[in-house]
Amino acid sequence: MLVDPAFYAVSIPGVLLYGIAKGGFGGAVAILAVPLMALVMPPAQAAAILLPILCVMDAVVVRTYWGQFDGRALRLLLPGAAVGIVLGYLTLDVMNEHWLRLLVGTVAGSFGVLTLLGLQAMTGREHHPGTAGFFGGLAGFTSFSIHAGGPPLTMYLLPKGLPPLVFAGTAGLFFAVVNALKLLPYYLLGQFSAENLLYSLVLVPLAPVGVRIGHWLVRLSRPAVYYRIISVFLVVVGIKLCADGLGGLGVSGVPAP
Repeated sequence: MLVDPAFYAVSIPGVLLYGIAKGGFGGAVAILAVPLMALVMPPAQAAAILLPILCVMDAVVVRTYWGQFDGRALRLLLPGAAVGIVLGYLTLDVMNEHWLRLLVGTVAGSFGVLTLLGLQAMTGREHHPGTAGFFGGLAGFTSFSIHAGGPPLTMYLLPKGLPPLVFAGTAGLFFAVVNALKLLPYYLLGQFSAENLLYSLVLVPLAPVGVRIGHWLVRLSRPAVYYRIISVFLVVVGIKLCADGLGGLGVSGVPAP
């Protein structure tokens, strides 16, 4: 694929979109990366190629947002995330990923709609260890299992009313740790083939470019506008997850052949 123009036509925008999301501007755009790359390769290979690139993006995010994050949120969320990753690894062979996508998509989309309507704006503003543990665990589990950890984390952080840069920095550092913790189980599952790593190496220079664009967009955004954008993206992600889940189930509840 390294000499195929179609590979670059879909992979370059895919990686840039993921970087913009990692930079803090609307995680929903990241869901376009794998479908774009899947136009020229299997979806599983696209996800495997992206994983090392995400780790580079995480390093850029940590450097960019260092000092601009909610430390208490991270301390409460990350232990649950570690447990969620372990559970995702242990249940990989028995979990129905289509039902999980449908469940997470329904909850995330509903939460986003309620937030846009102003019905969630004043709820859950204070940190709570139990709630943080639950959403952190769910984010870790879904990040490992179906690459969709963003909606659970957003549902926890969104009502906190953090400044946009602090929100983006907290989410960025959270997933930097989560992705680092996923490396070992992903290696054990054979995700890092020499071929996929070569493709990752070719695309990795785009990683800091996308993150910087995302950070720039966050800095330009007013808080009210930023959070409305995040809420809209949460609805978009919810719809996408539901569509993927229903498609995998054959809509009728019977897995598609």
